[in-house]
Amino acid sequence: MARESTLRQRLALGLPDLTAEVYLYPADAAGRKSPVGLGWGCPCSITNKAPVDGWDGYPLLQSEMTPGERRTLGFVFLSGAEATSALTAKGKFYLWEAGVIGEANIIR
Repeated sequence: MARESTLRQRLALGLPDLTAEVYLYPADAAGRKSPVGLGWGCPCSITNKAPVDGWDGYPLLQSEMTPGERRTLGFVFLSGAEATSALTAKGKFYLWEAGVIGEANIIR
């Protein structure tokens, strides 16, 4: 329960674990068909193949993000430092939702 409270607090305060340049693939490139909104999250993985390891990530959206859009966003991860360490080692990660729907290049 404490982990959930910590995640909620970090999301509410907008304190990112990392910042990345995010690209949501358009629907015609196997991306989502609809926008993502506040509170949306997805598994994040260092591979664009079926993920072996993934971390629940929540982009700090201020407004809806549509497929095909690029945006610089902070991310909060359920597992915090563990996810940040694993994902920053590669410098890039992929957003999953029944397949890869986007990618994120880590800025910091």
